Amino acid sequence: MTRSPIDPDLIDRLAEVAVRTGVNLQPGQELVLTAPVSALPLVRAVSRAAYRAGASLVTPLIADPEVALARYRHAPDNSFEVAPDWLYSGMAEAFGRGAARMAIVGEDPMLLAEADPSKVSRAGKANSRAYKPAMEKITNFDINWSICAWPGEAWAARMFPDLPLDQAQAKLAEAIFAASRVSGADPVAAWADHNATLRTRTDWLNGQRFAALHFRSPGTDLTVGLADDHEWHGGASTAQNGVTCNPNIPTEEVFTTPHAQRVEGTVRSTKPLSHQGSLIDGIEVRFEAGRIVEAKATKGEDVLRELLATDDGAARLGEVALVPHSSPISQSGLLFYNTLFDENAACHIALGQCYSKCFLDGADLTPEQIAQQGGNSSMIHVDWMIGGAETDIDGLTADGTRVPVFRQGEWA
Repeated sequence: MTRSPIDPDLIDRLAEVAVRTGVNLQPGQELVLTAPVSALPLVRAVSRAAYRAGASLVTPLIADPEVALARYRHAPDNSFEVAPDWLYSGMAEAFGRGAARMAIVGEDPMLLAEADPSKVSRAGKANSRAYKPAMEKITNFDINWSICAWPGEAWAARMFPDLPLDQAQAKLAEAIFAASRVSGADPVAAWADHNATLRTRTDWLNGQRFAALHFRSPGTDLTVGLADDHEWHGGASTAQNGVTCNPNIPTEEVFTTPHAQRVEGTVRSTKPLSHQGSLIDGIEVRFEAGRIVEAKATKGEDVLRELLATDDGAARLGEVALVPHSSPISQSGLLFYNTLFDENAACHIALGQCYSKCFLDGADLTPEQIAQQGGNSSMIHVDWMIGGAETDIDGLTADGTRVPVFRQGEWA
């Protein structure tokens, strides 16, 4: 039997952090778990950790890239408007009954790079529509949920194409474990310290009550108005079911909700965006009254335009997030081709759906009230990176006072 290049002890550590710190599974709670088939070692470790934590049931849903590719190679054209709404309705029902949600990512980020962009877009729209009842439970933070990563072979080969496969996978595993803070002596304590640092930043931002943020860097002169009664979050947060969880493992960001009508100016991406198996690079857009009115990209522009046309809210912002250039993921120098990691290397914005938790008393607000306060609504939520070593950010108060927030990519 070939020996795995991934340390089984670190797999178990990541599983424990994902269950105890990430989703913070409660005794008696069910766990709905999605993962690519390559991540089965981590799925099994998570299942063991979940049952030790008192899970009543772990239900894994496993995806196979070969099955996904078979659809784009052989399925009839009219099939790309079809999505498993029955499955997502069942997931929404499980969340409504108190189940927690965990996603393990690790698939080939460029799996669909050669597929017809129109088919990818149509399938994505159908999937987003079908998934909306379940997704709303997540974006409204009704439940405790979390995402972590597995170093899949195909992903590793994309990141390190010049290395033998076992070495590439070992290198990706090392990067994931380091970014996920499981390589040290006490991962749980390391996460507690990190969450405290992020809380210090959110407390400061919430105390400032900025009306807008002004981003400046090469190719970017962007003013992002912030939603009325917005609230900053980062690291551990408490869901509406009362459970405190870390939605992203890893995470370096603090984030809030922009005002969907109050974004003005131009912005240029600083890292490529891997979206539904396609790479979108060199993004440049211009906002007027909160909406993107001009958009181009040096690579994947057709995919970008399809994305922006998803629905009425797809060309407006649902999130703005601050990440220092000194973050461990940025300093690794690696491009992961995966938003879970790449968004934690740089300040970023997200097209589409806002998070209702990013409002004062957000749990008590109706969708209509969220919209009145500037929150955006969409079937998509897609992050892309706009920060780097040359990024300056000022906070603008209601009376126009400027307060330095970032200088040269670091907290000011």
